[in-house]
Amino acid sequence: MRPLTEDDVRSSFVNASPDELRIVALPTDFLLADWDHLDFFAWRDPRTRGRGYVLAEVDGETRGVVLRAADGTSSARSAMCNLCHTMQPADQVALFTARKAGDAGDHGDSVGTYICSDLSCHENVRLAMPLAPSEMRASVDLRIDGTRRRAEAFVGRVLETAGSRR
Repeated sequence: MRPLTEDDVRSSFVNASPDELRIVALPTDFLLADWDHLDFFAWRDPRTRGRGYVLAEVDGETRGVVLRAADGTSSARSAMCNLCHTMQPADQVALFTARKAGDAGDHGDSVGTYICSDLSCHENVRLAMPLAPSEMRASVDLRIDGTRRRAEAFVGRVLETAGSRR
């Protein structure tokens, strides 16, 4: 990713209201981000429980989405993150939803997916060993590329059909 400033981050959000933009809290290590090695940028809001953010490059532009984590816990023993495709204990994967951009979001449309609860997918795909015995170990480069593509696709789904609701 290209290096971003706090203003760049705030202006990248496609599904945030002015009030939501005002309360976005950047992670404490934001100034230390190694942008050359980030495929996308994701973090949980340190001040607002249940809120997270994902920034990805879509069509050459950095686009951000505000996420909401679902309340509750799963009775499953394990779950797979839909971004990094790693198996985790079920309490470490959460359903995140994002209001769609534009008119579609204004009408209540949203998209959701299961993501690592701490939004650490970027690190998880770089681990040397699989997280679960049943995982197939692909090359790290393939896992990184796949995670980046899935993060970009999720942000793209938030953007798609914005304004084309019938």
